[in-house]
Amino acid sequence: METILSAVILGIVEGITEFLPISSTGHLIIVNRFINFSDRFASMFDVVIQLGAILAVVVYFWDRLYPFSKTKDAESRKAVWALWKKAVIGVTPALAIGLVAGDTIEEKLFNPTTVSIALFIGGILLILLERRKKEIKYNSVADLKISTVIAIGFIQCLAMIPGTSRAAATIIGAMLLGSSRALAAEFSFFLAIPTMTAASGYTLLKHGGAMTSIEMAALATGFVVSFFVAWAVISLFMNYIKKHDFRPFAYYRIALAVVILVLLALGIM
Repeated sequence: METILSAVILGIVEGITEFLPISSTGHLIIVNRFINFSDRFASMFDVVIQLGAILAVVVYFWDRLYPFSKTKDAESRKAVWALWKKAVIGVTPALAIGLVAGDTIEEKLFNPTTVSIALFIGGILLILLERRKKEIKYNSVADLKISTVIAIGFIQCLAMIPGTSRAAATIIGAMLLGSSRALAAEFSFFLAIPTMTAASGYTLLKHGGAMTSIEMAALATGFVVSFFVAWAVISLFMNYIKKHDFRPFAYYRIALAVVILVLLALGIM
């Protein structure tokens, strides 16, 4: 029962944090310090609940992502394929760097200290981003140039540092390159699909293996919880950014970074 409860908690954490600019990996690293999972199972569990969050994106944006609908004309199908093309191109830098340096990054940087520093720096950057005068060049995915997509893809690689946040990196990068706030968030969701699918597949191959019945039940529970929570968060977030900016997330990141550093100093974490 304790294992299932832990799976529910982590599924909620993943679902809430994956697509917000506050770092799901950072939150999972912190929460995993208090969850009684083995290192092998924890690594695989974190990946599986990410797949639940990915599915939520696909379901939420299904009409935008599915090119074979009978309601779509030739032009609409072409637009869908163009979206997928840009998402795949955008993930290429992360795939290349991840294959070369992924294991080293995980070994050296996956710790609460790194998370707190990255959270703090990311929070400051979000505040500065919102204060600068914005020149909007792109309002839709169709507007994005391939060169801009590649640049966003390289900026996304900063999210390999835990606590940075993949969503924050892509949103900040896209806005700095001229995207509107809504487009930056939207493209972050689309870019997450190939990025997280590739990362999840690699980690499952690396850490997968025989599981107990309790572990399989925990994986299923975490997946389902992550899916439904992420689905709700995506809907709320897309409505939120129509009228609000990212500063509340910046303040949260900074506050959480301070709390983590205090807990580390007190020896509690």
